Amino acid sequence: MKRLEHKVALITGAAQGIGLATALKFAREGARVVVCDVRQAAVDAAVAQCTALGANAVGFVMDVTQRPMVDAVVARVLERFGRIDVLVNNAGITQDARLQKMTLEQFDRVIDVNLRGVFHCTQAVVDTLVAQGSGVILNASSVVGIYGNFGQTNYAASKFGVIGFTKTWSRELGPKGVRVNAVAPGFVQTPILGTIPEKVIQEMEHRVPLRRLGQPEEIANVYAFLASDEASYINGAVIEVSGGMTV
Repeated sequence: MKRLEHKVALITGAAQGIGLATALKFAREGARVVVCDVRQAAVDAAVAQCTALGANAVGFVMDVTQRPMVDAVVARVLERFGRIDVLVNNAGITQDARLQKMTLEQFDRVIDVNLRGVFHCTQAVVDTLVAQGSGVILNASSVVGIYGNFGQTNYAASKFGVIGFTKTWSRELGPKGVRVNAVAPGFVQTPILGTIPEKVIQEMEHRVPLRRLGQPEEIANVYAFLASDEASYINGAVIEVSGGMTV
């Protein structure tokens, strides 16, 4: 039997990078995959890839900052499948600048997507999970959310905040049968790195004892484990997946 057989998993930011890798991994593990992202064409492409793997997959255009849109998607998922077993709060953005140069718009936008978006999506599904007496919430933090990073005041704050969510919700929801954990990736080869010069990429690789960047699939594998019953006693954890860069 596959690890996530028949589980309904809603994944935000699922059309590219770690989110797409997670959607495909969940599809291979037998989950019914709900792909959510902001662009219709990208959502359709991700759903097609999941379906090609034999999964029952659906997709929705969803902006995690828009609560009415989030609520509407959750209602449609419940109408379609009757339950939600896993929420992966993966959607996130960066808008980097040093503190002295960061605009209010840059700060607010990152907090809105990376922090408020996680709150919106989780609050939209939590009553369903509690009513079921089971469920898993997985939050995307970052090593930047543990150690900080130059030029990322907004991103670091959002990812620190996600850890705070994770610790708090694991206490609130654990007694109700719902597990909440976070994953803190290090440097991962995704489109978000597309604007970074090659020299900087090489410096990033040198900081990692494994001497390479992570692959999206390596993060997806951890999400799949945490979503599964194999991780049934893991709650309130922040699992760093960074190749040892912070050792």
